[in-house]
Amino acid sequence: MAKFTAGKRKEATGMTTDHKAAQVLAHTPHPTPTIVATALSHAFLAAPEWTVEALVSAGAEVLGARRRWLGPLVRAVVDAYHRKPADAPRELAAHIGASEPFAAAVDKAHDQRKPLRLAAYAVAEPELRDGTHPVPEVTGLEQLAEVLGLKLGELEWFADTRHLNRLASRSSLQHYRYMWRERPGRTPRLLEIPGLRLRNIQRKVLHGLLAPIPLHNAAHGFVPGRSASSGAALHTGADVVISMDLLCFFANVSAGKVFGALRQSGYPEAVAHRLTGLCTHIVPPRVISSMPPGGSAAERFALTQALRLPHLPQGAPTSPALANLALRRLDSRLQGWAEVAGANYTRYADDLGFSGGPALARRTERFLRGAKRIVADEGHNLNESKTRFRPRSTRQQITGIVVNQHLNAPRREFDALKAILHNCMLFGPESQNRADHTDYRAHLLGRITWMESLNPARGVRLRRDFERISW
Repeated sequence: MAKFTAGKRKEATGMTTDHKAAQVLAHTPHPTPTIVATALSHAFLAAPEWTVEALVSAGAEVLGARRRWLGPLVRAVVDAYHRKPADAPRELAAHIGASEPFAAAVDKAHDQRKPLRLAAYAVAEPELRDGTHPVPEVTGLEQLAEVLGLKLGELEWFADTRHLNRLASRSSLQHYRYMWRERPGRTPRLLEIPGLRLRNIQRKVLHGLLAPIPLHNAAHGFVPGRSASSGAALHTGADVVISMDLLCFFANVSAGKVFGALRQSGYPEAVAHRLTGLCTHIVPPRVISSMPPGGSAAERFALTQALRLPHLPQGAPTSPALANLALRRLDSRLQGWAEVAGANYTRYADDLGFSGGPALARRTERFLRGAKRIVADEGHNLNESKTRFRPRSTRQQITGIVVNQHLNAPRREFDALKAILHNCMLFGPESQNRADHTDYRAHLLGRITWMESLNPARGVRLRRDFERISW
């Protein structure tokens, strides 16, 4: 067991961050219950075996004596954790702090005015648990900092696990800048744009640490090789199509959900904790109070509450991938519910799509009630105004794509783009660039390519008009 006794004062060479923290805690004259619980968690994890006797011995060495309450505490821990939670010292410390034997010991020490003390502090070497997914092996914070090209201090600064950055008075010290986007008749959207340095770090996290984690098959948004059209294609020719929309999509993905997804994927607790800090954010009160008008009172309140808590910022490169990871359980439950009803299910970001045959058409109301319960159970809200039920006799759409017989773009969108191209030929492209696109030619080409992918015949007509424009 690696330990620091309370009497040691000399510096150790090559000391890791955890060992430095251990030395500080060992010198704490009046440790709080949280510090004692943390010391015991590290002692238990550093024990040679995960047995009652080995843990009692490890705890006694840290406490300086074999306290009467230590045995019941250890038995409670072993009952809760049949295997050593090797990479979860914070989780284990929280469990110890909430256990009945420890709470009773703290109360007794308080009544007798004899606070619990530490004689030593043990640190267990980090271990990577057997994850359910093939993630890169990052066993500790030093390795994480190395992967991201950071020093340990820089990792802590950008991770900002205490969310202090939102209180910075100088804009140069803030990790994010903010931009409200008004939407007529709808709730405004807040873009939370990370600074250049943090954005580069997040890109390394995205490509190096998140990309290898597999996603649920129902997810089609922000997934390489999938798209809105790949998801919509699964709903063509159905008797009924149902579409639903999640409210405040990114803001409602909390830091807890992100942390849980990373832990489930196999990353150690400390690594998952810092990655969560790097990729989530709390919006400063001054920004929330400047929300422009738009949307109902309930929607504005829901957005305000979400932004006040750690969440995925809309604007960070990691947010789409982490949202997909955090919604794997929702996708699994909705797919299971759909399969029971003989239906298909896909999700493109916040758009949920279902389709099926006569069985689904007969039980639409019951199916919708069940889907809404699942969404609510998973901590999300639905935008009720966007829930749509479309039988075969109507124009069926999923993510804005018509799916009645085959994929197609809505006629209105085709006509609008055709009119723009016609006006570009007559009056010049500058007259139609009302949104001030920096590369309007590329913008139009992108829209034409999208139309071609859905309806090649229409794409030919649009491209012919585009080639007649004088640039």
